[in-house]
Amino acid sequence: MRMLEPFYKFSSPQHFYRLSTVLAPWLGWLAVALFTTGLTGGLLLAPPDYQQGESVRIIYVHVPSAWMSLFVYVLMAAAGVAGLVWNVKVADAVARASAPLGAMFTFLALATGSLWGKPMWGTWWVWDARLTSELVLLFLYLGYMALQNAIEDRRMAARAGAVLALVGVVNIPIIHYSVEWWSTLHQPASISRIGAPAIHISMLVPLLVMALAFTFYYVAAVLVRARCELLEAEAGSQWAQAAAATAAERP
Repeated sequence: MRMLEPFYKFSSPQHFYRLSTVLAPWLGWLAVALFTTGLTGGLLLAPPDYQQGESVRIIYVHVPSAWMSLFVYVLMAAAGVAGLVWNVKVADAVARASAPLGAMFTFLALATGSLWGKPMWGTWWVWDARLTSELVLLFLYLGYMALQNAIEDRRMAARAGAVLALVGVVNIPIIHYSVEWWSTLHQPASISRIGAPAIHISMLVPLLVMALAFTFYYVAAVLVRARCELLEAEAGSQWAQAAAATAAERP
């Protein structure tokens, strides 16, 4: 139980606020450094693909954003469960803060996929199993945000959002395995498969760097957004008023 004491401590809104204030700037700058490195490697240093040519460079944004669209939704659902079962206010704030970020990643994955699909498939959109299930994911994010804004009671909104997020989790394996379960135009995984990745190291390294950049950006952004959510939810508490006053004094 002693090992879990730090987690119990930072599940407190006050302690989470302090921790996020310290971590968010460092993680943000780390994300900037990784974005700079990854984009330089992917757009300037990595070679063009022998089949796709220069169009392959879209993967350095498309693939990480697609990964993050799934990761954020699973994390949002897990946070919703923590808030629903254990009434952890920080978890509710993280879930609420994650939804717009997840929707952004999902939209970016769909948009960049369309940009790639036009020269490769000859069309901007097809009702492919992977694309359609990813579009459903975007609707789930938008539905979650609409539900949060439609219910004034934040606790009730968090409970309703958690149920919706849990129901929507069934779409995650459908997205992931759609290229294996159905005959689709979308290419199968090139990295997360048994054996060596079907991608050259000169392209794999910047892709993984970009994946880290997207991840650190998400963590930094969700800390900032969750911090604001907690201040709003705990506006009547003494610590929140003191924190807001301190933030207002900063240049």
